[in-house]
Amino acid sequence: MSRQARQKSKTGVYHVMVRGINRQQIFHDDEDCRRFLGILQRVKKDSDSRVLAYCLMVNHVHLLLQEGEEKISQVMKKLGTSYAWYYNSKYQRSGHVFQDRYRSECVEDDQYLLTVMRYIHQNPVKAGMTDRPDRYLWSSCGSYYGSAEVFTDLVESSLILEMFSPDKVKARDSMREFMEASNEDTCLEDKGRTRIKDEVLQAKILQIMNNRPLSELHLMARKERDEILHRIKQIEGTTMRQVAKITGVGLNIVFKA
Repeated sequence: MSRQARQKSKTGVYHVMVRGINRQQIFHDDEDCRRFLGILQRVKKDSDSRVLAYCLMVNHVHLLLQEGEEKISQVMKKLGTSYAWYYNSKYQRSGHVFQDRYRSECVEDDQYLLTVMRYIHQNPVKAGMTDRPDRYLWSSCGSYYGSAEVFTDLVESSLILEMFSPDKVKARDSMREFMEASNEDTCLEDKGRTRIKDEVLQAKILQIMNNRPLSELHLMARKERDEILHRIKQIEGTTMRQVAKITGVGLNIVFKA
């Protein structure tokens, strides 16, 4: 069966999400994140595209991109190929790093542009990795809040900030208020996604642990514990905050496992 052709955005703006193959982890340390952003910066320049927002999660990436001279498919191919080469070389593996096809949606009006931007930056908050979006290092939220960034010239924030106010200070204040307002944003990743119930997840965790008590996780050697936590995080519909709550393991440990 042939693949369905992607819809073309009238504005050239797309929300793109790409996952690690089999939902596997694709960022293990800060070096991995920096390398991905460095590649994104190079591809952006070569393709004359614009990066409006990004967020690197443990096993997937969200991007808000505007096409330039090259189609979004070419941009994503270059980005994926370059990072896969780095990743396979560093971790001495071969084969695919990302799922074979990225997901994308067209962003064709201002209101949805703002919604997607907020959704992307709120990802680590909703996953329980931070309490505020601007405290998460590996997203572009800092470029909008005016705080420190890893790559200062990667994101072109002016397009969205000017939607709030021509005055930069007022724009940042309004942007912060919008970003942190209570919301039920549902974008690309959440469509059709069902969160697993606590009792179902606990049963699956016990299966992984061969019915040993959850308290044993706290007594295990780090390598064994992290291997089990990594398997747990691959369970469909699971959040890291949920894993931490059920196992009693610290959220930061779950995140790094």
